[in-house]
Amino acid sequence: MKEIVKRWNPWWLYGKVPESKKRIARPETLGWITKLLNIKEIICITGVRRCGKSTIQFQIIDHLIENGIAPTNILYFNLDEPFEDKSISILDSIFENYIEINNPSGRKYIFLDEIQNIENWEKWLKKYYDLYDIDIKFVITGSNSTMLSDRMSTLLTGRVISKTVYPLSFNEYLGFMEFELKDTDVQRSEVVHHFLNYLNNGGFPEVVLETDVDINHMRLNEYFDSILLRDIIVGKKIRESSKLIELANYALTNISALLSYMKISKAIGLSVSSLKEYLRYLEQAYLIYQLNFFSYSIKTSLAIQKPRKIYCIDNGLRNAASFKFSSDEGKLAKNSAFIELKRRDLDVYYWKGRREVDFIVKNKDNTLMGVNVTYSDVIDEREIKALLELKENFQGRVSELILLTRNVDKSEDGITYIPIWKWLLGSG
Repeated sequence: MKEIVKRWNPWWLYGKVPESKKRIARPETLGWITKLLNIKEIICITGVRRCGKSTIQFQIIDHLIENGIAPTNILYFNLDEPFEDKSISILDSIFENYIEINNPSGRKYIFLDEIQNIENWEKWLKKYYDLYDIDIKFVITGSNSTMLSDRMSTLLTGRVISKTVYPLSFNEYLGFMEFELKDTDVQRSEVVHHFLNYLNNGGFPEVVLETDVDINHMRLNEYFDSILLRDIIVGKKIRESSKLIELANYALTNISALLSYMKISKAIGLSVSSLKEYLRYLEQAYLIYQLNFFSYSIKTSLAIQKPRKIYCIDNGLRNAASFKFSSDEGKLAKNSAFIELKRRDLDVYYWKGRREVDFIVKNKDNTLMGVNVTYSDVIDEREIKALLELKENFQGRVSELILLTRNVDKSEDGITYIPIWKWLLGSG
């Protein structure tokens, strides 16, 4: 164990984090975390596999060392290691060996990656958190939203601040491409070129940095298989694994479409109860999101027998794993918009009256923002009428109407038309 612990912490020997570990900075994602390093609460970083959680931890470690924290006061360990023993005794062993090696004085920073792999990890964390008080700071990551389950909430109430990390935003993507954005009007053609690549290839960091199309296709399929196998089939002891895989393929093929449980049940050959359970597992692994119909009452919204909409965590992953028969940039544009709304930590639904509105954002003051997405410069009248119908239906409560387009940029009849690439950049 001593050898493994030392291997994961090269800064003890060299005094700095290797460049290969730090990779490219993500200021948008990293900024909020560094603000939390001086408070006591555990930082919990969750998100889909391979979205960059480990790299972010290494960047935080680098930040700490650069700001005067002794390298030996920082412990990192990746719990994806194939240990036969998955009990909390492994955590005791890691920590005890760390203390034996370094015996650090002062505050210790403990980074535990993919901690959900250890049984009863939350009990261990609570014990050491309470025992060491302000002399220990935990930063943990996990690839499953069950980390934030009722059980963890009960044991660690008031002790955790959590944040979901997503694949790269379009802003971050441009940073990875070493493209300096100065003026969207002057650089419009270049930005659109990058956007089309982002729209189709997604934002997983390793995929963005790789130029070989075949390698990326294989890599994305490996991500898909790994999410299903390691986070669901093995973790949940799924017997009908072929049905789960078929369901995942079906869901990714039909992103943004209205889908009823009954329709999917018939298509896959799963009972409705098994279907709901499997979809929940896919959500917990951050592969998909299910979007509900909007009502001011959450209870009513969940109770109404309306179809759901399914979206995927990443366009590249979706394209690699789904059954595509034609170019569907319209679906990909909707998916990109949805993930950006989630990244902005907004409360998102869809709405359908006579016509359909892609996204309803419920603001904190209970007003609504309606967003439709049409990847076209020839705007279908239905898109406009749907937004106006929403405004009429919720009179006085709709604060903003947005129509995301290919390149149309104007305001008319109370609707703001914005090119989706510009909206993703936060300009407009």
